[in-house]
Amino acid sequence: MAPDSPATGFSVALLGRLIDLGVRDIVVSPGSRSQALALVAAEFEAAGRVRLHVRIDERSAAFLALGLAVETGVPSVVITTSGTAVANLHPAVLEAYHAGIPLIVITGDRPQVLRGIGSNQTTHQHGIFGNATRFTRDVDALGSGHHDPESVAELAGEVFAAAAGHSGSAGPAHLNVAFTEPLSGPVGELPAAALTAAPSPAPSASSRAARPGAEILTISAEPGTVVVAGHGAGDVAETAARALGAPLLAEVTSGARFGPNLVAAYRELLRNDDFGGLVRRVIVFGHPTLSREIPALIERSGIHTIVVRGASPEDYNPGHRADSIVDGIEISGPPDPDRSWTGRWVHASRAIVEAGDDSPVIDAPDSIDGSVTAAFQRQTLAALRAPLTRRAVADAVWRATWPHDRLVLGSSRLIREVDRAVQGKKIRAHANRGLAGIDGTVSTAIGIALASQAEGAATGTTRLLLGDITLLHEPGGLLFGAGELRPRIQIIVGNDGGGTIFDGLEVAATTASAAFDRVLYTPQNVNLRALAEAYGWEYVRAGTRSELDQALTTSGGPTLIDVPLPR
Repeated sequence: MAPDSPATGFSVALLGRLIDLGVRDIVVSPGSRSQALALVAAEFEAAGRVRLHVRIDERSAAFLALGLAVETGVPSVVITTSGTAVANLHPAVLEAYHAGIPLIVITGDRPQVLRGIGSNQTTHQHGIFGNATRFTRDVDALGSGHHDPESVAELAGEVFAAAAGHSGSAGPAHLNVAFTEPLSGPVGELPAAALTAAPSPAPSASSRAARPGAEILTISAEPGTVVVAGHGAGDVAETAARALGAPLLAEVTSGARFGPNLVAAYRELLRNDDFGGLVRRVIVFGHPTLSREIPALIERSGIHTIVVRGASPEDYNPGHRADSIVDGIEISGPPDPDRSWTGRWVHASRAIVEAGDDSPVIDAPDSIDGSVTAAFQRQTLAALRAPLTRRAVADAVWRATWPHDRLVLGSSRLIREVDRAVQGKKIRAHANRGLAGIDGTVSTAIGIALASQAEGAATGTTRLLLGDITLLHEPGGLLFGAGELRPRIQIIVGNDGGGTIFDGLEVAATTASAAFDRVLYTPQNVNLRALAEAYGWEYVRAGTRSELDQALTTSGGPTLIDVPLPR
């Protein structure tokens, strides 16, 4: 039996088809104009055909949907009402666009007759995201007289394909739906689920390279080659480095931070003439964002650069100096026979990382019989009780995280500390590096946690490492409403009282300290215990390495770990 309300009928047809195509998660924020979509989503959840998440803040809702899509690789849906609710989606839409994350945005709107006449909660929603969408359509949900179920299903197929990147890069797609009153009615019987194949995840760099017409460049090993793995590069970068016999300069969220060719201390070595000065060819995967040394290398005269397209719609090309930008590479011939080239990089990197370890020194047990001396015990105890440094926090979080866990890093000072400090490990690490903003970091991590634990891919814990300013940019992301799932997640807050990342900029040396602190460092003294308790999170203060290690290995519900750090 068809619903009495055209709005409800349209919503049933649209969401039903999107679910049939593979949508697994729908995120809803409450609102009148989008009520039919929200109520229909609840019915599909009750039928066991989709996972529904409700958030009262649209910005948090959009980043939650983004995190869900990051983990599943298929488009998630976020639904909002009209007006400023739509504008609050913009940060997540921009991140999804620049990072190539599949996201479907459905916004409720007034019909044409109510637009442009001062109607309440009505603005220009169609095209509001500008060029940051793969697909945008303004549609009227007028029922069978205008959009029959077949045409709605066709529309759903278009928006899903655009978001999933079936004919290009994945990214956000926007449906702006004009609903007329009655805005909802009884849903009635849901259509039967279609017998469709499992959804295809958003295409990776390797899958794009396999498409007909993809531009593939054949290369072979050459002296002076390095492989750069930026954000989202994937393990194809590690495979290429081994096949070429080249050093692998892999960022921590590249998905390639492992393997025998890994060079963790790439910044320092690129600044060294005996290493970076001898580079002649650079192969780039993903989107490098965490250092100035990588773009400086590519812009240097005499460097031959090959860029393999990633998820972003914009090709990475610092200074417009890339010689080739291709969809993929094929490697012909054996690795570089001069193993000393990569060996020197790897050994020098390990020495730099070890030398930078600022943990207290602990002498080995007695070298004759291996017995534990009193001095060794005292040194061990002192190390465990010593105040934490950023490097120690990075090391502790990295060591506690394994393939069955998930790691999310805020776009602040701590992600750079992790990138400098940690050796290789094949784990899932993510950060919002499409635009490298701090918006929605909490909700992104919760989305990753919810999806990974629901899919069964991650039976462990999701850990989010971020600074205090990043946390305070989205405290509302901590809110779980009644009936909402609460995943296993730990938020580790490096609490140094403000935005210390700005202390490393040139402006810090040229500006009066009072003005610098007020407008850049932005000091804060928020009571994080009270904040955590207000949102129903467990709170732990970890001032030493032993306290942090214990907190990280204690699994349970949502936990905020407050780590005080010096400025």
